[in-house]
Amino acid sequence: MAKQDLNYTRNIGIMAHIDAGKTTVSERILFYTGLTHRIGEVHDGAATMDWMEQEQERGITITAAATTTFWKYKDTEHKINIIDTPGHVDFTVEVERSLRVLDGSVALFCAVGGVEAQSETVWRQAEKYGVPRIAFVNKMDRSGADFFKVYGEIKEKLGANPVPIQIPIGAEEKFEGVIDLIEMKAVRWYEDADKGTNYFLEDIPADLAELAEEWRGKLVESVAEVDDALLERYFDDPESITQEELKAVIRKATISGVIIPMMCGSAFKNKGVQRLLDSVCAFLPSPLDNGHVTGINPWTDKEETRNADVDEPLAGLAFKIATDPFVGRLAFIRIYSGRINGGDTVLNTRTGKKERISRLYQMHSNKQNPKDFIEAGDICAAVGFKDIRTGDTLCDLKHPIVLESMDFPQPVIGIAIEPKSQKDIDKLSQGLSKLAEEDPTFQVNTDPDSGQTVIRGMGELHLEILVDRLRREFKVECNQGAPQVAYKEAISQVVELREVFKKQSGGRGKFADIIVKIEPADKGVTGLQFIDLVKGGRIPKEFIPPVQKGFESALLNGPLAGFPVDSLKVSLLDGSFHAVDSDQLSFEICARQAFKSAASKAGPKLLEPIMKVEIVTPEEYMGDIIGDLNRRRGEVSGMETKGGAKVISAKVPLAEQFGYVTVLRTLSSGRATSSMEFSHYQEVPKALAEKVLENIKGRTDLL
Repeated sequence: MAKQDLNYTRNIGIMAHIDAGKTTVSERILFYTGLTHRIGEVHDGAATMDWMEQEQERGITITAAATTTFWKYKDTEHKINIIDTPGHVDFTVEVERSLRVLDGSVALFCAVGGVEAQSETVWRQAEKYGVPRIAFVNKMDRSGADFFKVYGEIKEKLGANPVPIQIPIGAEEKFEGVIDLIEMKAVRWYEDADKGTNYFLEDIPADLAELAEEWRGKLVESVAEVDDALLERYFDDPESITQEELKAVIRKATISGVIIPMMCGSAFKNKGVQRLLDSVCAFLPSPLDNGHVTGINPWTDKEETRNADVDEPLAGLAFKIATDPFVGRLAFIRIYSGRINGGDTVLNTRTGKKERISRLYQMHSNKQNPKDFIEAGDICAAVGFKDIRTGDTLCDLKHPIVLESMDFPQPVIGIAIEPKSQKDIDKLSQGLSKLAEEDPTFQVNTDPDSGQTVIRGMGELHLEILVDRLRREFKVECNQGAPQVAYKEAISQVVELREVFKKQSGGRGKFADIIVKIEPADKGVTGLQFIDLVKGGRIPKEFIPPVQKGFESALLNGPLAGFPVDSLKVSLLDGSFHAVDSDQLSFEICARQAFKSAASKAGPKLLEPIMKVEIVTPEEYMGDIIGDLNRRRGEVSGMETKGGAKVISAKVPLAEQFGYVTVLRTLSSGRATSSMEFSHYQEVPKALAEKVLENIKGRTDLL
C-alpha cells in the first residue's frame, strides 16, 4: 500500500485574542475546502467548530476543535489538520496543548484592535514551542481598520519580524481586495451569490503601484537574510527573480522563524481566506520539515529520536481528552512516528501499562469518521483507553519513549459546590472526575475543615462553564458558594532547627534526627529547592530522598491558613540515625514535623494572585474606570489609543475583581470591554492579610 506523502500534510492551529474572528475564519476554510455546504456564523450560534451548546449560546470558543480537510494547491491535494483554539484566557490550556503538537499556526489579529493582551499570551506560547506562524489581519472591512498599524504593533509589542506578502486595497467599507506582493497582481473578490468562492487577478491600481513596489522591495530584503544570492540578484536585476524562487525562500525563512509572512482580509465578508489556505500550503512546514521529535527511553534513560516515518516505531502524544456521550472517552493524539491500527496494543509510558485501542477516528469538529489506521505526521482521536491523561506518551511496546510532557498553570480561583439532592452525590463525583480528566487546569479537592467539595479553575467564566456542563452533560444540579481566591503562602526569614522524631511502642520503634535550614527560595524558583549538605554518612543516602519527600508533601499546607507554600529552600545540614529503629518513613515524618515547627517561626506571609487586566473604553469613561481600578488596589501600567478608543492596562489583585464585568458595564453604559489573565503572585499588604486570615478562619461553611 502506498505511503501517504507527508510533504502534502499540514498540522496547523488558529490562534488569537478573543473576538479576532478565529472561528469565522475556520468556518470559511471548511466552506471553501468543501467540508460544509453552508457557512455557519458564530453570531447565529451555528458555527460548525463551536459545537458545544455553551459555545453557541455565548458566541465564544471553549474547547479546541479539530478538523481534517483538503485543499488543492498547485494541482496537488494537501491534507490540512486544523485546530481552532479558544481566545478567552480562562481556556488558555486549550491553546497551550494544541500548540505543543502543531507544526505551524495562523495568528489572527483584528485590523482594529491589533495586538491585544491575549494575542501576546498565545504568541509567547507559540515561541515556547518554536511554532512557525503566518499573521492574518482580519476584519479589514471594519471601521477603524488599519493594516499598517497592526504591522507596527506586531513588530514593537511582540518583538517579531512581520513581512507583508500582501497589502490591502482600501480599508473599512472601501476594502476591496489585496495586492499580492509575490505575483505583483491585485486580487479582488466581487460580492455576488458565490460567497467569495471566486476571485480575480487584475493589474495593480495606478495609485497603489508605488506603494506596492516599496513593500515588494522590503519583502525581498527581509527574506534575503536566509539567501544572500537572492539579495544580490535583486539589486542587479529585480526582474530576474521568479515567483517560485521567492516562494521557496519565504518558506525557508518562515520555517526557520526568521520572518512572519503577513496577510489580510475579511473572513466575514468572504475575502482573503483562499489565499490564506494557499499560503498555509506554500509556507508552513509539513511534518517532514520539522524533522524529528526527541524523547527519553525509560529503560536506558538515554535520549532517542523518532522521525516522521511510517517505518519507525510508534510514538504519539495525547494532547487532549474529551468525553463524548456516544463513544465515551476520546483521546486526541498526534502521531509523530510509526503507524497505529485500530485494535493495536500500545504502551503508555506514564503508567507503564499496555492499552488497547479499540477504534480510531479522524475528527471533524465533534463528528468522528472511523479509520482503520493513522500514520506518522497525522492527528487522530482514539477510543478504548482505561487510564490516559493529557500529555501522556503512547508508543511501541518494544521501543518505549517518553516525549516531553506539558506544564499547565495552577488554578487561581475556587468555589465550593454540592449537589441539590443527596441522590446526585455519585453523579457529581463521576462528572467532576471526567471534567478534571479533560482539563488539567481544573482541580477538585475536599476542604479539610468543612469537608466540602471545592473546584478550582482559571477564572469565573471557566468555573461557570464547568458547572453548566455538570448540569447539561451529567444532569447534576448544584448549589455553589461564593468564589474563593487561591492564595499561596511563603516565608520571609531564615530559620535553622533540629527536629527529632522518636516513637517507641514495644518491639521496633521509629527514630529520625535532622538539622535543617529553611529560607526563602532563590529568585525565579517555585516549589521546593532541596540541598543535601550532609557529610560523612551521618544520615545514610537512602534516608535523604524521604526527607525531601516529607518537605514536598508539607508544602501543600502552609503555616498561616493551610494554603500551599509557593516556594521554599531547604538545606539538610546534619542529623543522626538509629541502626535498628530508623527507616524511610521515620525520616519523612520527621521532615514534615520540621517544616511545621520552622515555618511558623520563619516570618510566613500570604500571597495573592495578581491579574493583568486590559480595558478598551471610549475616552469619556476613562476617569471613572481608572478611579474604580484604584479603589480595587489596581496599578495602571499603561494607556494608549487604538481605533478611536482608549486601552488601559493594569495589574489588579484577583480578590478585588469578582463581578467586575458587571461593574464595568455600569460605569461605561455597556460600551467598555475587558480581558483578564493571570500575571503573578504578590504579597498581600499586612493589614489586609490579617483581615483575610480572620475571614478564612471564621469560615467553616463556604456555601
